[in-house]
Amino acid sequence: MSSRILRRLDLRSEPLPRPAVLRGMLPRAEVDVDAALEAVRPIVHAVRDRGVEAALEATERFDKVRPATVRVPAVELEKALAELDPAVRRALETSIARARKVHEEQRRADVVTQVVPGGTVTERFVPVRRVGLYAPGGLAVYPSSVIMNVVPAQAAGVESLVVASPPQAEFGGLPHPTILAAAALLGVDEVWAVGGAQCVALLAYGGTDVDGGELEPVDMVTGPGNIYLTAAKRMLRGLIGIDAEAGTTEIAVLADGGADPVHVAADLISQAEHDPNAASVLVTDSDALADAVDAELERQVAATKHTERVRTALSGPQSATILVRDVVEGVAVVDAYAAEHLEIQTADARAVGARVRNAGAIFIGPYAPVSLGDYCAGSNHVLPTGGCARHSGGLSTSTFLRGVHVVEYTEEALREVADQVVTLATAEDLPAHGQAVTARFGWAGARR
Repeated sequence: MSSRILRRLDLRSEPLPRPAVLRGMLPRAEVDVDAALEAVRPIVHAVRDRGVEAALEATERFDKVRPATVRVPAVELEKALAELDPAVRRALETSIARARKVHEEQRRADVVTQVVPGGTVTERFVPVRRVGLYAPGGLAVYPSSVIMNVVPAQAAGVESLVVASPPQAEFGGLPHPTILAAAALLGVDEVWAVGGAQCVALLAYGGTDVDGGELEPVDMVTGPGNIYLTAAKRMLRGLIGIDAEAGTTEIAVLADGGADPVHVAADLISQAEHDPNAASVLVTDSDALADAVDAELERQVAATKHTERVRTALSGPQSATILVRDVVEGVAVVDAYAAEHLEIQTADARAVGARVRNAGAIFIGPYAPVSLGDYCAGSNHVLPTGGCARHSGGLSTSTFLRGVHVVEYTEEALREVADQVVTLATAEDLPAHGQAVTARFGWAGARR
């Protein structure tokens, strides 16, 4: 069928190859961050050298607007919240309450381990002091991303928060009013009207605002954005901490013949409407379901608001229907793919989901669509993309916590292990390490 929106990849002719080979066979959006680095390097260096003026020049160039100041006046936050549609406010409040419930449960208590009598190691969890939280602009407005960044940072006990979002010409150089309202609703009083690579650079280096106010640099930047923001995060990693190098959104649906094609098609479309490069992947052991989903896609894509954007994403090389011999093989495929969002729509979905190792977030059964997680499940929607779910997790309270080991030994506890320290120091040809111990006891060297 040449009219299919989703291309097909049939893996049933022979046994699945080993994971490293399988990963190379699966659809994936191509993201060349290295190429983007060359474009952002002069922007980052300009902000480093000239501060706010360089950031505003880049903003005027890319966003076609120059805000009066980088920091949004407090009165604008109050105004945005006062004018927020009551229905949107209620929905945001629901999202915030559920996210708080989940993320406050993720707090870590200090762990004290007595290694020997008189010798303890404590892992103390310390929040990052100041963080910059990015809410993207572009094709859509994302107050939900404000929530998903701010709530875990607050739950972790981060002392100082700044939300950054691109200025909008339509709103006089301010970020979208719903972004401002969401920040105000969360108790955030510092919002910067800046986006893209220049935003990451300004967050990293800080500066003096147009009105003379201080723009204090941050210790960490989190939140998704376009490839140029991602490249700037890569370039500045080390000077600042980052959560991840987020790419375009992706969904994989593992479904058997019992899944509802209406639901599956709607869920594939829901993520495709984010971006023409978004990835939507169906993995199934049922030809009948694949055909039914194709038919539903034709019907639903034509009826959706962002038809061209969705059709481009679904028909791109990053999207496909993948046919497998059974659900067991399906699990192997989705593990190799390591989707940002993975839905399980099979018989005994919970048990199938429990066998999955690699996914940013897993949505179990027919009544847990990805869009629930985007807004009101209580889970976080800032998740690893591009296969990074094989080794990284999504944004959480733990993202903003650092484990610091605190070592406390008495004289007798140190004396008891001194010989071993000296022996290992000698084995590594680092004698001064051993002498740092023996000096405390007046020994010329190790006891024999």
